Amino acid sequence: MKKFGLFFTLLCCLFIWGCSEKRSNRNDGFKHWIQNNGKIKVLSTTAMIDDLVQQIGKGHIDTITLIQGELDPHSYQLIKGDDEKLAFADIIFYNGLGLEHGASLYHHLEHNSKAIPLGDQIALQDSSHIVYVNEQKDPHIWMDISLWAKTIPVIAQILSQKDPEHSAEYSTNANKLVGELMTAHEKTKQIMQAVPENKRYLITSHDAFNYFTRAYLSEEGEVLSGEWTKRFAAPEGLAPESQLSTTDIRNIIKHMQKYNITLLFPESNVSRDSIKKILQAGREEGLKMEIACCALYGDAMGPPGSDGDTYLKMIIYNAQTIADCMKPEEGLTASQKSRRNVIAAENY
Repeated sequence: MKKFGLFFTLLCCLFIWGCSEKRSNRNDGFKHWIQNNGKIKVLSTTAMIDDLVQQIGKGHIDTITLIQGELDPHSYQLIKGDDEKLAFADIIFYNGLGLEHGASLYHHLEHNSKAIPLGDQIALQDSSHIVYVNEQKDPHIWMDISLWAKTIPVIAQILSQKDPEHSAEYSTNANKLVGELMTAHEKTKQIMQAVPENKRYLITSHDAFNYFTRAYLSEEGEVLSGEWTKRFAAPEGLAPESQLSTTDIRNIIKHMQKYNITLLFPESNVSRDSIKKILQAGREEGLKMEIACCALYGDAMGPPGSDGDTYLKMIIYNAQTIADCMKPEEGLTASQKSRRNVIAAENY
């Protein structure tokens, strides 16, 4: 018992140390960002936005991300210190389209003249770009690289208005970044189009992959007709809540049976409870179902040093992981086969 108590105490200490280190890193980042050094202070709600902002503004701006790590942007509420960050920022970029709907954050963004909703800007340019799920706008526009690239000119324009002296640099950086994103967009299409058409059906934890499906899993005719929606389904809606009814589970199982789908993909920052319930229900009916071992990046990028620690790495990783799991096993490389490994629900 003494050994167990010592082991438990050690674990608690390690946990507290880890939390303290993360807090310290966040505080150091904030202290640097808040320095009065003449640079534009830009706050982005998500890491995906911050990634673009950094590459456009480079050395002329200081950036910080409000919703860090694997926190859920859908439900994020302001915490101690956030008011100070929002007040100090010269510019605030947020996703919009209903992503940041935690009451305290939503209220602040909606009533702040410094806050720019990038997704809503895209919707104003062309409403046909926006996917609707149960009559709600789908905010996960970053999952289509070509669509996310449309936010770049908006970011460059806002930075230029605030800092006309460096407007030419912002424009040059933006044009270069658009080119890089469009190259990655074509690469992602090639990765997914290498998968047989009848295998390109995706099930994930929540409705984060509609734009990805429309852009990369679907046939051109399906995009034009709207039939691309059959290629993606999720047990949870646009905001993950882990509250499934038996009807929700039944609908997903029927969809999987109809299109011969056997694999469920978890997401890095979403509870696996929902897909585990589907797996259990499907197996009770004698159906072949498994959970992919590699979680996809949906609402959050990966930690530093991971396969998803930049926006483009995150999307390419998702595409490669999905493709490797969907392709027939014959002809796969050793690394691709490792992605095909699946883990039963009891191992989660």
